[in-house]
Order: sequence, then C-alpha cells, then structure tokens
Amino acid sequence: MSSLTSYKKLVRSYPILTKQMTKKRLEIILRELNTVIEADIPGDIAEFGCYSGTTSLFIRRLLDTWEEPREFHVYDSFSGLPPKSIEDASVAGSDFKAGELKVSKRDLIKNFKKANLKLPIIHKGWFSELKEKDVPTKIAFAFLDGDFYDSIIDSLTIVWPRLNAKGKIIIDDFGKSNLPGVSRAVGDFFKNKEVNLKHEQDLAIIKKP
Repeated sequence: MSSLTSYKKLVRSYPILTKQMTKKRLEIILRELNTVIEADIPGDIAEFGCYSGTTSLFIRRLLDTWEEPREFHVYDSFSGLPPKSIEDASVAGSDFKAGELKVSKRDLIKNFKKANLKLPIIHKGWFSELKEKDVPTKIAFAFLDGDFYDSIIDSLTIVWPRLNAKGKIIIDDFGKSNLPGVSRAVGDFFKNKEVNLKHEQDLAIIKKP
C-alpha cells in the first residue's frame, strides 16, 4: 500500500459533508494521522468536536485502510456551540454564536451508517464535564475542533497528559481572525511547555517530544 496515495485518494473519492472543512485541510489531517500510524505510535484516536462527522468519517476510512484495531473516540456536546468568553472577542465580527452548529447524535450515527462505516465510540457532553473513564488512557492522535478558547483549553487539558511521545494533536481554526480564542488558547496552554508546533492551512500541528 502506498500511504501517500491512500490518504489523498480517500479525500478525492468521498464527499465532504459540510463547508466547515476543505479538501486541503482534510488532506493535512489525514497526512498527520498517517505518519502516526506509520511510526506505530501507541495509543487511541480522539476527536473533540465531531459535529456531523465531516472529519470523523475520513479518519475512520484511513484507520480501516490500515486495518487499525485502535479505538476511535469522538466527543461533542450535540447542543451546538457554547457561549463565548472574553478571549473569543474579535474585531472581525460576531460570527459563531452560542447554539449554532448544532447537530444531533442521531445525525452523526446516520452519516456513519449511510457510509457503511463502523461507528466510533461516541461521547455526548461538554468537554469540561468529561470523566476519567470517558477518555482513553493513552492517545496517539487527536483532532480538536472546539472553535472557542474554553473548548480548546478543556480539550488540551484532557489530551496532552495522555498523548504519547511523538503523538500528534491537530487543532482547527488556528490563526483565524474571526475565531481568535483558538490561537489564544494554544498560546496560553503551551506557554511553558516544550512543543513542536507548525501552522498550515488554519491548522496547528503539534507533535509531542
């Protein structure tokens, strides 16, 4: 199997469910997950902010391509966006209000069944309310799409201690002027931590030493 053609072929071969994700960003996410699998970094896969499964479906397809036995956990409030904090204030406008981008858990399940894919392990609730038992003890790769400061801080607080060495976190909307809380959260969380961070196509790519 050619891993390069495999993840790119996946993006070309299947529809992207919403306009929230582009083909280029999706390719980058799958590319980074692919490197984690190729390097055999131990741990499970997690996605915080799965929405209707736009990215989840492609993560599942890549795991299936590799015949990976790792668990795949997805997390979402299924109640839309939470309220913004002061760190989310933006001169670019007041897009993304509380309650927007709401989908149901049923919608997510429906999209997986329509694609004839194995369901991930689905967790419903705000990230700040998750219990120890809700999160894998070891994580190899995580995709965070929380939009706001508190959601990114909460998900990083959960993932980082569990992320294995050489594991990766991809954070969506990094550097976007209308969602400044994402970049602020990343900057605050990693202020005194050793980390390898790259910025590509509105994504923060973080590799644990």
